[in-house]
Amino acid sequence: MTMWPPEPDAIDRPAYRSLARHLAAAIEAGEFRPGDRLPTHRDLAWQLNLSVQTVSRAYDELARSGSISGEIGRGTFVRGTGEENPPYQRLEGRDGTLDCSMLTPVVGGEHTRAMEAVLLELAHGGWSEAMRSFRPRMALRDHVEAALPWLARCGVRTRGDLVLPTNGSTPAIAAAVAAATSPGDCVVTEALGHHTLRGLCLGQGLRLAGLPLDAEGVLPDAFARACENDRVRLLAVMPAGSGPATCTMGGERRADLVEVARRHDVLILENDAWGPLEPGRTAPIAALAPERTFYVTGLGKCLMPGLRVGWLVSPESLVATARARHRAANWMATALMAEIATRWLRDGTARRLLVWQRRTLARRNRLARRALADTVHRGMPHGLHVWLPRRDAEAEVALVEAAARRGIAVTPGAAFAVDDRQRPAGVRVCLGGVSEAALEAALTQVSLAAGEGGAGGPATAEPSRN
Repeated sequence: MTMWPPEPDAIDRPAYRSLARHLAAAIEAGEFRPGDRLPTHRDLAWQLNLSVQTVSRAYDELARSGSISGEIGRGTFVRGTGEENPPYQRLEGRDGTLDCSMLTPVVGGEHTRAMEAVLLELAHGGWSEAMRSFRPRMALRDHVEAALPWLARCGVRTRGDLVLPTNGSTPAIAAAVAAATSPGDCVVTEALGHHTLRGLCLGQGLRLAGLPLDAEGVLPDAFARACENDRVRLLAVMPAGSGPATCTMGGERRADLVEVARRHDVLILENDAWGPLEPGRTAPIAALAPERTFYVTGLGKCLMPGLRVGWLVSPESLVATARARHRAANWMATALMAEIATRWLRDGTARRLLVWQRRTLARRNRLARRALADTVHRGMPHGLHVWLPRRDAEAEVALVEAAARRGIAVTPGAAFAVDDRQRPAGVRVCLGGVSEAALEAALTQVSLAAGEGGAGGPATAEPSRN
């Protein structure tokens, strides 16, 4: 049944909300696909006998939900529904689908045994102050002390009073953004960035702009131009390869971005969710510019998904503000998770699981290199995903659909797009969520799908770092 366009008399009051619902239903039904251009405000107003202002308000409603995005000079385009943007959910093998869309570390018997052991310890007593107090700093003081060597392993040598424990990286990012900005400020990030930033900035009255990328991430000249042309307050980046396109900054690129940030007095949010997963890492931006960098990392991506433990290291001048923002939204990190993490950090379990994860992911990345030998891709030696560049957004969608027909769920670059005009097109394929045998089968099918008509690769070949 065709749902679009609706009959004019099907538009209820308030008209802008009714129109937004009709358009959302049409997108959900597949009558508009990701990348499709919507009618202009004026054309749709004439077609449905509405005012241009009503159509504009309806489009604004959908833009705030992330369903569509406007591009100056080009029009309004469909971004896709939650089904097409699977970073937000797992498919759990529905209809036999192999889910390579969710970024997750590998979990095995090592994790089961480690969790059983620590829960038995807790069941027999010996709980720390963290389990008995509502006072965040006192309750989690031991946890912070245990975390400092782990942060040093990540390349961040800091003081305990600058470390804020959180329930994973996402609350840490939220606290940092809230501490760094005021409504109306501009936040700049990768054109293909972290998928939670858009909603976070919208909710706080911030303007989010995407910056063009190369293989090392944000271009310093583009960052400088943004600072010269707008009230940029915060640069948010994923410099260590954990972003969808696996862009990995070298030391010189990080230093260049720091120089621009200092010149324009811009703060930096460094999202290092993978932590020390990749050996031989370049020094974090936080080590170069601790006076202006919020550093975020955690254990969920490098050890175990359910271990929702993270840390925010703040600049000294803003640590009190970050604590206040986190306390208002979360009060404190969950004591039980912090207690488990503390024990693992102190007894060597965390290090052992990290070594296990590195070894397992190295094997899976070698498998990916073999299976995707005929397909241009990028990855990290110990990364959680690979990136398959496509020549444009249409080819990106075609590959996602071709993979789905073969029973493989992958993630389109559109799910991470901050600026569709400047982002690279491509597809993210995650390596940790299925068994090794299933992964090999999935990657073989993805490679075949990439060779289908319409799912073409990039205009120029890109070398793999994997």
